[in-house]
Amino acid sequence: MERFADIQILRYRLKDFEKLTQRQRCLVYCLSEATLWGRDITFDQFGIHNLRIRKLFETLYLALNGKDDSSDFQHLVVYLKQMWFSSGIHHHYSTKKLKPLFSREYFRKVVADIPADKLPLLKDEKAEDFIAETERVIFDEDVMPIRVCQDAATDMVKGSACNYYYGVTQDEALSFYRQMHQNYAKETGKDDCQPSWGLNSRLVKKDGALYEEQYKIGGLYSDYISKIVFWLNQAMNYAETEEQKETLVRLVEYYTTGDLSCFDNYSIAWLSQTTADVDFINGFIEVYGDPLAIKGSWEGIVHYKDHEATHRTQMLSDNAQWFEDNSPTDVRFKKKQVKGVTANVVCAAMLGGDEYPHTAIGINLPNADWIRSTYGSKSVTISNITEAYNEVSKTSGFLEEFVCDEEVRKLIRAYGNVTDDLHTDLHECIGHGSGQLLPGVSPTALLSYASTIEEARADLFALYYIADAKLVEIGLLNDADAYKAQFYTYMMNGLMTQCVRIPLGETIQESHMRNRAIIANYIFRNGKGIITLSQHDGKTYMTVNDYDAMRNAIAELLAEVQRIKSEGDYEAAKNLVEEYGINIDPKLHEEMRERYERLNIAPYKGFVNPKLSPVYDAEGRLTDVEVDDTETYTQQMLRYSRDYSI
Repeated sequence: MERFADIQILRYRLKDFEKLTQRQRCLVYCLSEATLWGRDITFDQFGIHNLRIRKLFETLYLALNGKDDSSDFQHLVVYLKQMWFSSGIHHHYSTKKLKPLFSREYFRKVVADIPADKLPLLKDEKAEDFIAETERVIFDEDVMPIRVCQDAATDMVKGSACNYYYGVTQDEALSFYRQMHQNYAKETGKDDCQPSWGLNSRLVKKDGALYEEQYKIGGLYSDYISKIVFWLNQAMNYAETEEQKETLVRLVEYYTTGDLSCFDNYSIAWLSQTTADVDFINGFIEVYGDPLAIKGSWEGIVHYKDHEATHRTQMLSDNAQWFEDNSPTDVRFKKKQVKGVTANVVCAAMLGGDEYPHTAIGINLPNADWIRSTYGSKSVTISNITEAYNEVSKTSGFLEEFVCDEEVRKLIRAYGNVTDDLHTDLHECIGHGSGQLLPGVSPTALLSYASTIEEARADLFALYYIADAKLVEIGLLNDADAYKAQFYTYMMNGLMTQCVRIPLGETIQESHMRNRAIIANYIFRNGKGIITLSQHDGKTYMTVNDYDAMRNAIAELLAEVQRIKSEGDYEAAKNLVEEYGINIDPKLHEEMRERYERLNIAPYKGFVNPKLSPVYDAEGRLTDVEVDDTETYTQQMLRYSRDYSI
């Protein structure tokens, strides 16, 4: 649809949306409005300057578009599009600050022409002070260089530009939440069923004292949360089941009070809501954006079941206990009884916050380990997102460039998509839902390495079982060798091709990329010839020499990663990540980027949402929804900034 910088924008199809009832479509609309009202929250969480810089650049764009044909203006437009994509001025994947290609002098010139009353100034702020500070933040490389610092040798809180802490050191933050944990255990006698302390707040130090600014009505982001709550209340009028209505009631209670126990009650209610076709995620959820893996970024997704494709995830959830029992991990870390594993294939209807414009292809929630152990988990694989990815990859030339063996290419063409989908299902439905912490182990024991270890654990679980005869037995694969397509593409990605997403000379920062690098590098270095790299016509290619041995190596690493998580072994987590997950071979890195550039493949992809318009009857009641998929990326972003910003 559109290409800029290292990004390609796609559309996703609302498959069978017209087959939903009018009531269901109205429910989708109300939940979608609740999703779109969280956008500015995410921008602000990702950096204290983000909203004002975005508003400034949108003002510049509207003032200069069609009037300025200079290369500087074109670079300014690209910077704005990147900012929209990343929900701020830091790259969405590397989290390093975006580099402007327009000049400092040009920036000063065009901003000087903007009337002061059009600038996003704070109360009593002078225009020249705002402009000077904005220029410094954008252009000075040593100012807020990275959104999520993961250098364990430094104070990661002070080194991060994210807006979850203010005036607080890493040690102070850890001590603050450790004390909350201890106080709760002492007062209630409950150590393993604690709320997710700090998930929905900003930790601030003022006059020597630490306190939380909670995200709730009457607290931080109150105006936005009030809009979200309004639309959640509207959604109750169209709820498919009483369980779904109760889930919405619990979420509203949480947003109103900010009480994390209410969030746990909502999560439990959300788990019990399994029969409705329309479902949603809305709240402060994932902790990847916090260097301490404590605070949740705001995200929202609305989706509905893909009934045809859900068969495969239901087969997995029906056999969840078998997968747990037969895992190659230590029996101490296995759940004796797997509870409440629910999995569906769904179609996304609206993406928001930290899931927009780029989004996950699979989700498993809730994240609280004690809720997973007691009540289970719910997983979705988003079929219309993977469909869009698959369509655009058909003509990319990627396989021909990076796989030199025609037999391997045939295997990938035959089974690549189906094993990709199955890997996602296994990762979300079975992998994240498997295993348990030993008594007394804190969910935050691994600190900055927690997200990488958890993603590696789920990926290893999926890789181990995708090669199991069980999948052929229950009808999810029709060929016992199909798994080889996934083994090959996964290892090639982790070992070689994923590094194209990273600028030359830099290291891997993002948790999912680190996880894939750990797995591929561990097997490559320790597998005694399981994988080899060789040169043909000056190009590097990968060969898998022994698929059975690879599965054994995956089992060995899975057992260790599960032990690390279950025991909270911080040093082992650190050693594994630092040894295998961060560094890139510089020659291979340069080669991969050159080959990608020749193919003109964008390393990152994201989406525009469909535009959903309400249909009202003569009495003003919402009765249906119309879908428009003609809106461009720029039109949508400007509309969202106009209509969903306070």
